[in-house]
Amino acid sequence: MATFSRSASALRSSAIRDLMSLASQPDIISFAGGMPANELFPVEEVEELFRGLSDREKRSAFQYGPTQGLPSLLESLAERLRRKGLQMEGNRILITTGSQQALNLLARAFVDPGDRVLTERPCFIGAIAAFRAAGAEVRSIPLDAEGIDIETLEKALGEGPKPKFLYVTPYFHNPAGILYGERRKRELIDTLRGSGIPLIEDDAYGDLFFHPEDRDRLIPMQALPHDGVEICYTGSFSKILGPGLRLGWLLAPEAIYGKCELIKQSSDACSPSFTQVLADAAIRSGMMEGYVERVQSEYRDRARAMTDALRRHLPDYVEWSEPRGGFYIWLTLPEGADAARVLEKAIEAGTVFVTGSTFDPEGVRRNTMRLSYCNNTPEEIERGIPLIAEAIRECCG
Repeated sequence: MATFSRSASALRSSAIRDLMSLASQPDIISFAGGMPANELFPVEEVEELFRGLSDREKRSAFQYGPTQGLPSLLESLAERLRRKGLQMEGNRILITTGSQQALNLLARAFVDPGDRVLTERPCFIGAIAAFRAAGAEVRSIPLDAEGIDIETLEKALGEGPKPKFLYVTPYFHNPAGILYGERRKRELIDTLRGSGIPLIEDDAYGDLFFHPEDRDRLIPMQALPHDGVEICYTGSFSKILGPGLRLGWLLAPEAIYGKCELIKQSSDACSPSFTQVLADAAIRSGMMEGYVERVQSEYRDRARAMTDALRRHLPDYVEWSEPRGGFYIWLTLPEGADAARVLEKAIEAGTVFVTGSTFDPEGVRRNTMRLSYCNNTPEEIERGIPLIAEAIRECCG
């Protein structure tokens, strides 16, 4: 019998992946996956972009490319990031095969087995998986409505071995849905300043904001004064163009970039040239910005449909906040409740969601749940939310 490595033996399928086969059944209303809606993809626009490419560009799309990314996309993406205020001097962009690869590269660059890393609680399941696959001990810091709890973070920094990095998702957090406050981001930078602990700032959803007045809160920490703190900024085309492109990026200080590029060379050599050519054309033509504005409006309508349904159907003891962007709403049940029991009842009734323990690095907090509205029509939301509300009442009274 084959003997697997310790890291491979420790891997486990995520609850979200396990739910996908169930969620794909036609009689199930799924609020589980954080997938963009199929009917919103810019199929015609992308076809037009490809037809408009020169023969040379079309041929290059079928060829291997540089490990760091196609020069044309690196140039257009850099300009797009500059417009968001991101600092390019002393930093370099690495195109990755989805932002998940960026997290894997950073984990491999920093973590030796047994090293400690810090995350938020709750935390993106893909990040937990990437860090643990590298052998990290993951310690989580709780969130409140404004972001990571600074007092708990300071305490964690003063205890035990020095963490290799801190990972945060400040912009329409997956799964908590929150948007960090401006003051909290500056407090976070001040807390890390001079500690030698890099900050990984994951911004997969920041372009999907619902309210123009939030623009100042969307300025990345990498764009703020952060001397004394190394910031690795990750992003993705998955939510603003399509996850099937399998394209993300890592903007990192030169030394960190160099290590990650070497690791990527041994991993996949290069990300897909075909989709890099398309992403570059989408940026340069202005198509992507127009598409983002269109889906912002659509996801805002879906979020509104879900919040309206939650107000009408949920028991008063369930805590949640109205989303200001992104894909998710986080529900907190009374202390001692078990969202897994609610999920069982919900599945019997014909709907699914993801339990919050999935996003808990310690896996012990069981009274929370994530609902996603991005892949549902308002009509599906209106049919599905009462089923979940009834399942909560059956389990919690």
